[in-house]
Amino acid sequence: MKVRDSGMPDEEMWTTFFDPAAIFGTLQMDQGLRDLVEFGCGYGTFTLAAARMVTGIVHALDIEPELVELLRKKCAEAGITNVRPTLRDFIGEGSGLNAGSMDGALLFNILHHDEPVALMREAYRVLCPGGRLAVIHWNYDPTTPRGPSLEIRPKPEQCVAWAKEAGFCFNQGGRHDLPPYHYGLIFIKP
Repeated sequence: MKVRDSGMPDEEMWTTFFDPAAIFGTLQMDQGLRDLVEFGCGYGTFTLAAARMVTGIVHALDIEPELVELLRKKCAEAGITNVRPTLRDFIGEGSGLNAGSMDGALLFNILHHDEPVALMREAYRVLCPGGRLAVIHWNYDPTTPRGPSLEIRPKPEQCVAWAKEAGFCFNQGGRHDLPPYHYGLIFIKP
């Protein structure tokens, strides 16, 4: 099942919005992670930075064959060998990863999906106790240059409620502004 239209800009514009390494640092995802799953790797904007950060494997899942192939090429060009790009309908079929096998999970610009709690529950299932879930989404602001329509764009408070429903813990210090157009949240699996 594909996610509702995200309004994702082309790759050239998209990459100008993020400094992945700095964002991982802000979200405290830049150390102590062995294995990580990225739900919806897209252009691989965060995948390559994650691969340099973890000591194990980055499982990069996406439903779009072109994006999975693009990521394979980028990893080969960069000499990165610890990324597993996987074509997968993780919304309809789950991630295919073992329960409790990941230290970190990324849900970046994907929670405008029809079933966000189900997606968070899958992230919860694959995380080990103490595992961290990082969420990034577009600000709820009509002046952003792209992104999903405001009708389906979640506010941070909605993401926190969904995460708690899925079983995660949240500390108010886990909310971060990620200029120019995004916010970030960090959750812990107890």
